Amino acid sequence: MTGMLLAPRTTSDAFLSAARAAGVRAGHDAARADRERRLSADVVAGLVEAGFSRALVPARHGGTGTDFATLTEAVAAVGEGCASAAWTGSLLAYTARFAACLPAEGQAEIWADGPDTRLVSSLVSTGATAVPADGGWRVTGTWTYASGVDFSDWALVMTVAPGVEGQEQARFFAIPRSAYRIEETWDTVGMRATGSHTVVVDEVTVPAHRTFLMDDMFTGQGAVSDELRHAQPLFAVNGLTFAAPVLGAARAALKLSGGALADKVARGTEPAEALQIAHARAAGEIDAAALLLTRAAQGVDRARATDDVLVRNRRDCALATRLLRAAVDALLHAGGTRGQSMSDPLQRIWRDVNSAASHMVLQFDAAALAFTRGFLDAARAGKSS
Repeated sequence: MTGMLLAPRTTSDAFLSAARAAGVRAGHDAARADRERRLSADVVAGLVEAGFSRALVPARHGGTGTDFATLTEAVAAVGEGCASAAWTGSLLAYTARFAACLPAEGQAEIWADGPDTRLVSSLVSTGATAVPADGGWRVTGTWTYASGVDFSDWALVMTVAPGVEGQEQARFFAIPRSAYRIEETWDTVGMRATGSHTVVVDEVTVPAHRTFLMDDMFTGQGAVSDELRHAQPLFAVNGLTFAAPVLGAARAALKLSGGALADKVARGTEPAEALQIAHARAAGEIDAAALLLTRAAQGVDRARATDDVLVRNRRDCALATRLLRAAVDALLHAGGTRGQSMSDPLQRIWRDVNSAASHMVLQFDAAALAFTRGFLDAARAGKSS
């Protein structure tokens, strides 16, 4: 796209190395985090130190220019240690991309203390309102599923507000940590440590420079940035946000499976052929999913997504997640009762993968229908002409 700056790849090796270290740190704490439903401050600090919070920040505010392919692998690397930590790190990165749609004054306020501001977001509100006020808006409401909110500095929340000629428009509002409270509402089967609690805002005035239209973010046309990664339409990249942690978790499950097979051999027992076949199939499905995600990421690293690329990326991220979930399901089944013990990490990974795969963005049916809609509409138009 003319005038857009491609992200440099000079820091990719250092970022990936730091992400792997953060993943090891998260892995050591994963069982406790799952049990207590909370990442430790040390694990979150490791994600920030690795560079997740600054990965997609505009360069003028200290962002590192990380490309989507590198970010996807970095998130997956953390996911091999702890899926909840990977999910949190991924959202730290991608929410900063949202904030690139704020006016320049708003961006300067968000990143006034540097690029490692911890941003969270939520589009799911209950009775939220935004009414015009002097120089901005008066915002009230509750927003659920704000992953990582316990460690946040700012929250980006969305609600409908009066627009041009009285028509309502969906808007995002940037709220500082001092202006919202947190209700602990997240208690789930899987992804327990993401801390995806509820943000509560009571009659907070948000100045105009700390708000932007949702459509600007969805289309990528409203980014106040000349960097390509901020100009991508949402559906071209947001599947990567949620699929990458699942990829890492599936790789961890495969390592556990391989270790169990090797242990049998070490004890003088030949693993059943059915177990070997299940392991091989899962390995292939995980590799196939990784290739799909890599293509999706590399495509949006090279150019602004066309409509065709957008629907393909959406399809591929959802399909990759299906492959990963199927692989982990098979590995748990092959592991027998041992793998289902609460002391065995495989059951935690299985719970995390199935919980993450239920995310709205990763649903294959909706992505499939979006993928076929374009050429079917063309076929219908050709038939009627």
